[in-house]
Order: sequence, then C-alpha cells, then structure tokens
Amino acid sequence: NVWERSCELSSLRKRMRRLQDLRDITGFDKIKGSSVSVQAVMSQVKQVAPLEVSTLIYGESGVGKELVARAIHKESPHSEAPFVAVNCAAIQPDLFESELFGHARGAFTGAHSRREGLCGAAGHGTLFLDEIGELPLPLQPKLLRLLEQRTFRPVGGDSLHLFHARVIAATNVDLEAAVEESIFRKDLYYRLSAQ
Repeated sequence: NVWERSCELSSLRKRMRRLQDLRDITGFDKIKGSSVSVQAVMSQVKQVAPLEVSTLIYGESGVGKELVARAIHKESPHSEAPFVAVNCAAIQPDLFESELFGHARGAFTGAHSRREGLCGAAGHGTLFLDEIGELPLPLQPKLLRLLEQRTFRPVGGDSLHLFHARVIAATNVDLEAAVEESIFRKDLYYRLSAQ
C-alpha cells in the first residue's frame, strides 16, 4: 500500500533527522552506538548542557560517565573554558583541600610556592568530580560549602576566591541509599543533583 509506505518513509526520515541531530553533539564523537539507551543519554545531554546547574551522572564503572560529562561541557555555553577532572576516590584525605582549593606558600611543610587548586584551574568551565560517592564523610562539608557559598579559600591563604565553574559529579554508588545509611550527606546529594 502506497500510503503505508509513505508513512513508514516519513517516520524513518524523522528518526534519521533526530539521530543526526543527536550525533551533532560535539562531545559525543567518541561514543558509538545508536541504541535507544544511547539516544536517551544524548537527548538528556542536549537538555542539560545549556543549564547552569550541577549535574549528577549515575552509571556502572566503565560505561563512559566521563565521556558524558565531557559532552555536557562541550555542548555548554562555556565549552571553550577548561574541563578539570578529579577522581574523588584517589585524593588522599589530608591533601583534599590543597588539591581542590590550592595553597599559599608556606601553608604547610613542603609548600615552597603558591599552588593553584583544581577549583581555580577550572575557571568558568567545568569541575568534574568523578567517584563522588567515594568521598569520605569528613570531607563532604568542605565540598558542600564550596557549592553553597561559591567561594573557596586556599590552604594558608587570607582571601576568598570566587568559584565560577559548573560542577558535574559522577558515581556508581546509589547515593540515595548512601544518604539513608548516613555515609553521604543529604544536603550535598541535593546540591549535586540540583534538586
């Protein structure tokens, strides 16, 4: 039937246009696949990228959470600004503040010069906090304060610095369950997921 074939062709053309629109996402050039789930993720990236809100990405290890974060950054209005990634599980707790906020010269033994932290390095771009579910509970208030106040003080420094970057966090941990178990702060969870 000519009418049925015409409808099928029209539907196929619409689907192909939609796929091409999604494929045009700059940061997705390294992601392969046209499955429904990949299309859904790509569609969400297009929706979230222009917004100036924190974003939380869930997924098992190895599924490409950082690729998704980079795609959000590339599609954002600040795509030319830095994308700074940090693995929260890999930072030693006693170095967390220095890594994130930087430090002044002489702030501690071995601090022979001033060092810019990751927050400063991110500038007006994106700070990607990978494995946020692994961040130890005692360090979570420091991150919460950064997100709430949008300021930070380098270790041993006197002045506050404005924090301009967008925060994207990723985890394979069920943070709602972690909140229920009191191993992840509820207020930090809501701040990260922009709820």
